[in-house]
Amino acid sequence: MPKHIHTGKLGEQLAAAYFLQQGFQILEQNWRHGHWEVDIIACKNDILYFIEVKARRSQKYGLPEESVSRKKMENLALAAEQYLYQHPQWKRIQFDILAISLSANNNPEYFHIRDVSV
Repeated sequence: MPKHIHTGKLGEQLAAAYFLQQGFQILEQNWRHGHWEVDIIACKNDILYFIEVKARRSQKYGLPEESVSRKKMENLALAAEQYLYQHPQWKRIQFDILAISLSANNNPEYFHIRDVSV
């Protein structure tokens, strides 16, 4: 398995554990509709969260959160629209990014960007 795929899968596992620890309920992981994907769909306090997860092992190409483009967030919003069509009971939603910096010698560092405008 290529290293970036392994990093992504590890990042998504760490993200799920992070959100569970923060009191979220994970509803979906890697939810797909057509060519759109949402890394994590979770809820807490009657709010539905659509979460993009980015993990990196080094800063050679920048911080993980810097790789989340406007286009990626627009696609996340389109995926969210389809999810809400299938699950119309949700009245409040939020888009978040969880950036995870991984290094061989340290514990993962989490940077949770809340309520990102799309």
